[in-house]
Amino acid sequence: MSKTDASLELPTELSYKALLGLTEPVGLDGDVVRKIQARGIRQRTTLRIALNLTFAIMVLVLYKGIAPAWALIGWASLFCGFHIIAIYQFNTRWVWDRPQLPRGDVRRLNIYSAITAIMWGSAFAFLGTSGTIIEILGLWSIILGLMVYASLLLPTEPMATTIFIGVTSVCASLGFVFHGSYYLVIAAMGIGAMLIMACLQSARAQILYAVANSIVQEKSETVSLLLREFEDSGADWLWQTDVSRCVTHVSPRFAYALGADAKSVEGQPLLKLIAGDAWEQGQYPHELHELADRLKRRESFSNLIIPVMFKGVQHWWELSASPRHSEDGGFLGFRGVGSDVTEQRESANKISHLARFDTLTGLPNRLQLTEALANALNDAEKWRRRCGFLMIDLDRFKAVNDTLGHPMGDRLLAQVARRLQHIMTDNELCGRLGGDEFAVVIKDASDVDYMPALSRRIIESLSRPYDVDHNTLFIGASVGSALGPVDGRTVELLMRSADLALYRSKDQGGNTHHSYQHKLHANAEERRLMEFELRAALAQEQLHVEYQPVVSAIGDNALLGFEALLRWTNPKFGNVSPTKFIPLAEDARLIVAIGDFILRQACKDAMSWPEFTRIAVNISVDQLTSANFVESVISALQDSGLPAWRLELEVTESIFLRDGTLAVRVLDRIRGLGIKLSLDDFGTGYSSLGYLRNVRFDTIKIDRSFVQGAAKNTAESLAIIRAVVALADSLNIVTTAEGVETESELAMIQQLGCKKIQGYYFGRPMVFADSLELFRRPKRAVA
Repeated sequence: MSKTDASLELPTELSYKALLGLTEPVGLDGDVVRKIQARGIRQRTTLRIALNLTFAIMVLVLYKGIAPAWALIGWASLFCGFHIIAIYQFNTRWVWDRPQLPRGDVRRLNIYSAITAIMWGSAFAFLGTSGTIIEILGLWSIILGLMVYASLLLPTEPMATTIFIGVTSVCASLGFVFHGSYYLVIAAMGIGAMLIMACLQSARAQILYAVANSIVQEKSETVSLLLREFEDSGADWLWQTDVSRCVTHVSPRFAYALGADAKSVEGQPLLKLIAGDAWEQGQYPHELHELADRLKRRESFSNLIIPVMFKGVQHWWELSASPRHSEDGGFLGFRGVGSDVTEQRESANKISHLARFDTLTGLPNRLQLTEALANALNDAEKWRRRCGFLMIDLDRFKAVNDTLGHPMGDRLLAQVARRLQHIMTDNELCGRLGGDEFAVVIKDASDVDYMPALSRRIIESLSRPYDVDHNTLFIGASVGSALGPVDGRTVELLMRSADLALYRSKDQGGNTHHSYQHKLHANAEERRLMEFELRAALAQEQLHVEYQPVVSAIGDNALLGFEALLRWTNPKFGNVSPTKFIPLAEDARLIVAIGDFILRQACKDAMSWPEFTRIAVNISVDQLTSANFVESVISALQDSGLPAWRLELEVTESIFLRDGTLAVRVLDRIRGLGIKLSLDDFGTGYSSLGYLRNVRFDTIKIDRSFVQGAAKNTAESLAIIRAVVALADSLNIVTTAEGVETESELAMIQQLGCKKIQGYYFGRPMVFADSLELFRRPKRAVA
C-alpha cells in the first residue's frame, strides 16, 4: 500500500486509555483529538452554564423552608464562589472556549470537573440531612439530570464526565445511606456506572467520527486547492454535468476553450457545445457518437479524442470523466477533465504522414506499399482472385544524377511520380520504394492482360522526354511483375518474385517488362551460389588470364600486342562466361581485387614477350575510382619490371558518368607515367567528343557491331566508322577494329582506314604458353 493510500485511511480504533487521556492515541494526532474535545465543549458552553444555574435554583427552591437558612446560604455561597474562582483562575475566559486544549488545560479541566462534582455532591451534606427521603430523592433527580446531560451531550471529554458522574454518584449513595435507603445506594451506583459506560461508548463514536470528518474535510480542501492550481497553471480544464447531461459549474478555462462566456454556457447540453457547427446539421463524427454512448450508459471513459469545430476552425479535445453518485447511489451526472490537444494531434498526423509517405515525391512509401500489398493478398485469398505487384526501376537515371547533380535528379523523380499518378486508377496504388525504384500494388489482377498492358503504359509514359530546369532529359523504365498468390503467398515472397522479374528486364537492356517465372528463382539461386564461389576463386587460383592478339591492319598483319582477358574455371560451374561473372563481381564489390590480379599477371607475362609488344588491360569504373588505383598500377609495373609505354589501359565511356572530374584527373596521372590509354566500345554509349577533348587517348576501339554492319554494307555503320577514323586521324589517335572474324570484314576494315585489328580471324584468346609460341614462328604475322 502506498503512502498516499495510507494517508486516506479513516480511524476505526481508539483505546479507553487514550479516550480518557491517560495515553496518546495510536494512529491519531493527540492535538487533533483535543481540538475536537475543545470544540465539543465550546459548542455547549451556554447550555451548560444555564443548566447549572437552573438546577441550582431548583435545589434551593426544593429545600426552602426545609433546610436551615445557614445551609442554603452556605451551599449557595459555595456554588457562587467556585464559579468566581474558576473565572479568575482561567483569566476570565472559560477553558472550553479555547480553540485547542493543551495537555495542561485538560488536567485543569478534569480538576474543575471534580470540584464541580464535589460542589454538587456537597448538597447532600448541606441540604440532604434535612427533610425526608422524598426530598433527597428530589435532590438526586436534579443531579441525575446533570449526569445524563454530561454523559449524552458532553462525551467528547470523557474523563471530566466520568469524574463528574462518579463523584456525584458516590455522594448520592452516601446521602441514601444516611437515610437508611440501601437499595437506593445500589440504584445510584448502577445508574452511575451505566451512564459512565454510555459516555465512553458515545465519546469513542463521536471522536472517531469527528476525526474522520476532519480528515475527509482536510483532503477535500487539499483536492479543491489542487484542482484550483490545476486549472490556474495548466492548459486543462474541469467540466461537470447534471443528470440531463447539461454542463454545470462552468469553470472560466472551460468557457475559454469553448470561446464563450461562462454564464451563456451554464446549463447547455454538453454534446451541443462539443458538436459546435455540426449541431444544426445533424452530421456528427463517430467520436461524438462514442461520447454520447458513454454518457448514455453512464460509463467512465479516459483519454477520449473528440473533434470539435468552432467557427470553421478544427480543434481536437481529449476528455476523461467518471459518473458522480449520491450517498444512496443515485446518479448525479459526470465530472471530468478536458484539454485541447490540437497541436499534439496535428504533430501526430504529420509524423504519421512522414512515416507512410515519401517526402520527395509525396507518394506512399515502402511501409504503406507493403501494408496495401498485404491487404491485396488477403482479399485475393478471400475472394479467390489474383492481385499484382509491379516493381519499376528507372533506366539511365544514375547518369542524370552523376552528371547534373542530385537536386536535378530529385526534380526528375518528382516528375516521374506525377506521371505514375496520372496512370493509376482506383484499382492501383503507386509508391516509391527508394532511390529510383517505384512500385505498384494492383488489387485485382485476374485479367491476364491487365499487368502487361499497365506495364506498357508505364514504360511509354516514363520514356517520354522530361523538361527539368530547361534541360531535356531522356530516361527509360524497366518493369518486373509478379502475380499473387501464385508467385508468392506472402508480401516478402511476392516482392522478391517481382524483383527477380525486374532484374531480368534490366539484364536484357531495360525499357521492357518481364513477368515472374519460376526459372528466375533458380537463376537467382545460381547467381547466389556463383557469387559464393567467386569470392573463393582468387584464393583457390581458379581465375586465369588469356590473351587475344592485336595485329596491324597494314601489310603482313604483324603482331603488335595482346589484350588481357579474364577467364574462370570452376569445379561446380565449369568454364564460366565473363558476361556472367564480371557483372557479378561488380555487384559483389570484388572487381577491384580481381582487376588488380589481372593487371599484375598481365604485366608479369608481358615481360616474356619481345620488347615491341604491348599488353592492353581493361579497367573497370570501380577500379579507376578506387582510392589507391594509381599506386596499384605503379606497383604492378615495378614488381614486373615492365616499361610503362608497353602497358595500355582500356576504359569505356561509362567511367565518365559516375564522376567525370575524378576520372579525368586519374587518367591524366596515368598518362603522365607514360602509360597508353585506349577508349573501348566507342560510339555504343554516350557521346564521347567531350571526353576526347579532356583526355588524350592513344587508341579508339570501334565496337564489333559496327564492323559487322559495315561488312554487310549497312550505310549507318559505314558512315560511323568513316567518321570515327577521320576524327581519330585528325587527333593523331590510332583506331582498332574489334570483332573481325571473316576475310570480308578484314578487307572492309582495311579499306576504311583502321590501323589495328582484333578478332577471331587472327586468333582466339589463348593461354600464356600459347602466346609464346606465336613468337617462335618464322613470320610474326598471325594466321
